[in-house]
Amino acid sequence: MPQAGALRAVLAFPSTYSVGITSLGYQVVWASLAQRCDVDVRRLFTDRSDPPHGGQRGRGANLDLFGLSLSWELDGPVLLDLLEQQRIPIWAAERGDADPIVFGGGPVLTANPEPLAPFLDAVLLGDGELLLPAFVEALQECRQAPRAQRLRRLAQVPGVYVPGLYAPRYSGEGQLLGVEPTEPDIPATVAKQTWRGNTLSHSTVITPEAAWPSIHMVEVVRSCPELCRFCLASYLTLPFRTPSLDDGLIPAVEKGLAATERLGLLGASVTQHPQFADLLTWLDQDRFDGTRVSVSSVRAATVTPELGRILAKRGSKSLTIAIESGSERMRQVVNKKLATEEIYAAARYAREGGLTGLKLYGMVGLPTEEEADVEATAELLLALKKATPGLRLSLGVSTFVPKAHTPFQWQGVRPEAEKRLKLLARRLKPKGIELRPESYGWSVIQALLSRSDRRLAPVIAAARGQHNSLGGWKQAYRAVLEASQGDPETPPPWEAVIHSTWSPEQVLPWQHLDGPLPVKTLQQHAADALQHSPNSVLLLKNHP
Repeated sequence: MPQAGALRAVLAFPSTYSVGITSLGYQVVWASLAQRCDVDVRRLFTDRSDPPHGGQRGRGANLDLFGLSLSWELDGPVLLDLLEQQRIPIWAAERGDADPIVFGGGPVLTANPEPLAPFLDAVLLGDGELLLPAFVEALQECRQAPRAQRLRRLAQVPGVYVPGLYAPRYSGEGQLLGVEPTEPDIPATVAKQTWRGNTLSHSTVITPEAAWPSIHMVEVVRSCPELCRFCLASYLTLPFRTPSLDDGLIPAVEKGLAATERLGLLGASVTQHPQFADLLTWLDQDRFDGTRVSVSSVRAATVTPELGRILAKRGSKSLTIAIESGSERMRQVVNKKLATEEIYAAARYAREGGLTGLKLYGMVGLPTEEEADVEATAELLLALKKATPGLRLSLGVSTFVPKAHTPFQWQGVRPEAEKRLKLLARRLKPKGIELRPESYGWSVIQALLSRSDRRLAPVIAAARGQHNSLGGWKQAYRAVLEASQGDPETPPPWEAVIHSTWSPEQVLPWQHLDGPLPVKTLQQHAADALQHSPNSVLLLKNHP
């Protein structure tokens, strides 16, 4: 129960309640704040909210804190609508002492907060288990101080980035030269914070209104040891962490199953938990009859008949594996340690265990990809269908989008990806294989948001009300370009942000924010990947 004088906070999610409450990250942040007696936190979604503080709706001046959890680039512009709904000035520079501190966190903002930086007072880089307590305690120390003093204090907390205390520098040609502190006592770089405790997260809210109704979610692993070269979920969250079975996972599962019979085991590579087989054996007990267990994407090479049997016994219909490509060469490029025979084995084991479906995930437009590699993906799916009759196959396929702090962050979106999505549709749909492609156009906008610097902020503001259409984004970009011609802060050309391959000497928008691995290591990983291309000499010349 919040005590008198507690910080008045709103924690927002840029989507509906059913989607937001299914986000384990959002749940954990909300619970962390709600469990504190010095914070009175209310939730806000696009379609509903908790009762406001003091019974007054839409009054930003009645708040001390406004937070946003962001896990998907395309949700970023919704922040502005939520701020306006609360009558909070959308631009951080326009807020005064009576306005709340607006902060954000989550994987998107940890990777590259710069496009949204002018709207945020503080960004929490990394794991909330470490950041939230330090953030709140620092704010409590100076809550009566002027706004500028509060922001300076927050900038001293490890992992807390205060964009207003940093300024970008540009060359006369509009090249970003760096993002630097504006005051002498502000850290030159800010490092992501990593939680290394023995326990990870699990659901704090179980509701039939969630997108996955009445599910209890348990985080089995954090990060992934595979290090696929494009993968933000792996590189940004290093090191790979696993809670113990007896002290971490089993108590978390037991807690949820006291309230529901639906269990979700989450993580980028859950089957690589060193005790995952023991967890499966434990869930195979008769006392869990009636419990429905589902797992997120698993590494194909770890699929066994026992996994298929127990999941089928516990109500799962299908298994999900990521193959990235049907081409062995492309899997070498992205560091997917997966042989074609292991994909066939995963399909066999899924069917033998009693599962009726196999969902595969792949990509088009990866660096060095050729049309023959996409044809290999189609051939693999057709061969799998023939080899495992009765197993329902579906392929979810997206366009490669470069992500910050990964070895492929220098690569651009390849325009030919659009045609290659259509190629897969032509090859697979007539043969009865379900294809679930992500929109190429929206991948382009995702890249715009993941690769840009602060010069995108006026575009985001201009796109409001039309950010759900590709035409709206392009129109907003053109309008800002025309209005700012001659200004050193004019956004760079659209093509340069989205499609260009950047030189390793180029200053990256997020270069002042330290991820888990140094830039030189990422460059070496990129070079290791590109050596598998037939044009490796040409590709490697920019990757020493």
